[in-house]
Formats: sequence, C-alpha cells, structure tokens
Amino acid sequence: MSSPTRRTVLRGLALAAAATAVPLPAFASSLAPAGYAPSLRQMRGMWIASVVNINWPSKTGLTADQQKAEYLAWLDLAQARKLNAVFVQIRPTADAFWPSPFEPWSQYLTGTQGQDPGYDPLAFLVEETHKRGLAFHAWFNPYRVSMQPDPAKLHPDHPGRKHPDWIIPYGGKLYYNPGMPEVRAFVQDAMMDAVSRYDIDGLHFDDYFYPVNTTAFDDSAAFAQYGQGFPGLAAWRRNNVDLLVQEMQQRVRQAKPEIAWGISPSGIWRNKATDPLGSETSGGQSYDSLHADTRGWVKKGWLDYIAPQIYWYIGQSNADYAKLVPWWSDVAAGTGTQLWIGQAAYKAGAAGQSAEWLRPSELTDHLTLNRNHPEVGGDIWYNSADVRDDRLGSVTTTVTDHYTRPALGPLLPRLAGGRAPRRPALASAHRVNGGTELHIIATGRDTPFQYAIYRLDKPARPEDFTDARNLVAVVPADRNVRWVDPAGTKGAHYYVTAVDRANRQSPPSQGRRVHW
Repeated sequence: MSSPTRRTVLRGLALAAAATAVPLPAFASSLAPAGYAPSLRQMRGMWIASVVNINWPSKTGLTADQQKAEYLAWLDLAQARKLNAVFVQIRPTADAFWPSPFEPWSQYLTGTQGQDPGYDPLAFLVEETHKRGLAFHAWFNPYRVSMQPDPAKLHPDHPGRKHPDWIIPYGGKLYYNPGMPEVRAFVQDAMMDAVSRYDIDGLHFDDYFYPVNTTAFDDSAAFAQYGQGFPGLAAWRRNNVDLLVQEMQQRVRQAKPEIAWGISPSGIWRNKATDPLGSETSGGQSYDSLHADTRGWVKKGWLDYIAPQIYWYIGQSNADYAKLVPWWSDVAAGTGTQLWIGQAAYKAGAAGQSAEWLRPSELTDHLTLNRNHPEVGGDIWYNSADVRDDRLGSVTTTVTDHYTRPALGPLLPRLAGGRAPRRPALASAHRVNGGTELHIIATGRDTPFQYAIYRLDKPARPEDFTDARNLVAVVPADRNVRWVDPAGTKGAHYYVTAVDRANRQSPPSQGRRVHW
C-alpha cells in the first residue's frame, strides 16, 4: 500500500480508536466485580461461516471481485465492532477455500465442487485481514464430508469417491470415518497443507466430531478391526477423537509453533448428575454424545485455547451461563490453556427465542459476569451476520460497555518468553488540525504486525504499559506510520510499542510530550 493511502487508512483508524479513548463507564450491575480494571489483552473475535453460504460468500456464483468486496465488508464490521480477530471457515465439508492437492475446491465458492473460483481465496483472506491489523484464524471441520447423503454427488476426484470405505452416511449427510487411522492421517494432511502454506494466526476446530452417540452411525467394521482392548464402542470413539486432537497439536507445533491451536466445543462436558466433575447442568454432554472429552483436552495440555460455546442465557434452568463460566474457569485455571467464551449473538433478539434473549442487556451481562473470572480471556461471537444485524442493539450495547478501550490479542503462555520485537522509534508527536499526529518508525529488520499507542498525562512508569486504560490505539504497522489521535491534547505524553504476530510486545519507545 502506498504511503498516502496508508496514511489515509490510519487516519480513519484513528477516528475509530478515538471512540475508545473515553472514561470507562460505571457498572451498576451486581454482576461486575468492584474495582474492575480492563485487561490489556483480550480475544475479541467473530466467526465467519462458509458452510451453506451462511456468511461468506453470501451465495454461490458471485464473481471473484464480488466475493472480495463482501469479505472486505466483514473486515469493516470487525473493526467497527472493535474486534481484533476473525475465525473464517475455510474447509467446511472436506473441501477447500485454497488450491489444495488433497481435496476439491469448495462448492460454496462457485456452486460447483471442484470449480476454480479464479483466485486464491485463502491468500486474499489472510492478506487483507492482516492489512487491518486483525488476526486470521483458519476454521476447519475435520470429518464432515457433505451436507447431502449421496456419495455419487461428490466431485469425481473427491477422496470420498476414491475411498468409499472412508465414508459413513448418517442423518442426511456424509462423514469421514474417524475410526480409521488412514482417515485421521488424511484429514490432518489436508488441514496442515493450509497451515504450512499460508500465513495464518491460528488453526481452529468447532464442535463437530462424531455426529451422535448411536450405532446408527455405522462404524462397526472399523470397531471390529481397531477396537480391541476398549471397554466399548464409546470409549474407542472417544480415543479416536483424542488421537486427532493430540496429533494435531504435535503437527501444528512442529510446523508453525507460533500459531494458536484450539477448539470451540459444545458448552457442556458432562452434567454433574452423570459425573461429579461435571457442571450443574442437565443438557447434552459432549463427552457422551459427540465423544469429545473437552475437559480432558484442557487438563492434558493438548490445546492452546478452548472456546466453549456457552449459548445459553443467565439463569437458564438446564444450562445456566452463570454456572458454566465458573465451571470452565475452574477447568482452565493453572493449565496454561486460554479460555475464550463462544457467545450466541445469533440468539439475541431472534424470533422464536425465549423471553430472556429478548432482553437487550443479555449479552452485555454475559461479559460483565465474565469479569469475575480472570481465567476468561475474551469472547468469540457467532456469527458475523448477527454481529452486523445487532438486533435490539444488543451488540452495540455490549461494545459500548466492554470494548471502550482497544485490546492487544491474547499472548499464549508458551510463547510469552520468545523474542519480542524491537522497540520502535517515536520520531515526533505534534499538534495538527484535528488532533495530534505521531510519526512512528520501525527500527528492526522485521516490520512489526501492529503498533500499540499509549497516552498518559505524565511520564510513564514500566507498569503503565500493562494498564489498558493508557492504551489509546492498536494500529497496523509499517516501516513508517503517521497516526492522528483526535483526542490528543497539549501536554500529553505518548509512547509506542511494537507488537508481533504472537502478540508479544516490545519495550516502549522513547516518550514524546506534545508541547504545542
């Protein structure tokens, strides 16, 4: 991007950041802890779903330029809602949003599986997301093959056509068989192709593993071949999913150790009535119904983060948000696994939902309650269309209440000790029409990912750079950046840190005081 264009972009970002440079609101709710201070680091993400064209592309048959324009609009929304990450579904049904040597082009791009869309969508997605200073998490579904039941409708070169024994039809859909070692290796290879070839920030699974706990999902032949030594079908299936999770961690760490690897499972591991370690709930149990030992993955250290989908309201009798957040916080405490909460923006104000979801305050109350639990490191919103539609103004209310300050992305504990970027130079800070302009210069050989800009009313102390109340903007980095703070005033002290893609922060620049 040319310098004048970049300056225009950053001036626009400054205007957005200025909206965050306001005093923190007073929270009257009893859900909020006394003396709460905002975190400098927080996951603020949203899911962009591609399966059956839920979000992007909005329909099949769009031109490449139309698809690109739609995606840029989603990035505009992410910035407008003060988010710092997107989770984009790039392998929804054993297909690909990139030129994969393993699986065909996704039908959700062109309407025809295997048809080249005329560009590399994943390369475009990653590049444009990073231009905005946003993190890109690649969202994969490991085992779902098709949303329809006929293998003959798959592309002739689809692996499911070449290996019909890999496929299990169930519930009007097709799945790969998780119990076959060659299938597990293949789906890992297919996903790792994107990890190794593209500059993504995270590898992400949602909550789909086995579709259901029933023998109607007919994997009896694989169980007969590989299930020796297990007490039953469920234990064998659960071990198959465990192997997938553990092996994915090993492969990601080997190939790209600085990307985040995590899963967003169903919000209930097990109910306390089933297992004394379970939550005070009475809903569907991922351990039993999906063969997903989500608690075990955290305790065994197999994930960088877990993002349980706690898609229930505060006070819900069978699955109370106010009971599940403390339960998950206790599970994550001391493990080194980050805890982010999957939030049901799709339920807020939606027709047919219970009265509690028609309260404009339901979502903001969730984040207020989270403040009592420091293990919660942020939230991911499902889905982007609902973040956009903002029924009842519930998303706007949440952003106004909780995203009053910008936030750096989460820093994984295992990466915190890595080499931080070199501190940038703050060449100048002076008054211009409409605010204070900073001139920031990269000093190291590598260009940082972002610059974090701090404004204080006095010279800074080291602890001031861990206090989110001093952070006024996080902007995309370049070798030379000019950024305008519309709220800057005479006498303000500015400092800048460089932030890398792992969200490590450099020492601060030399301070600059605005004299005129």
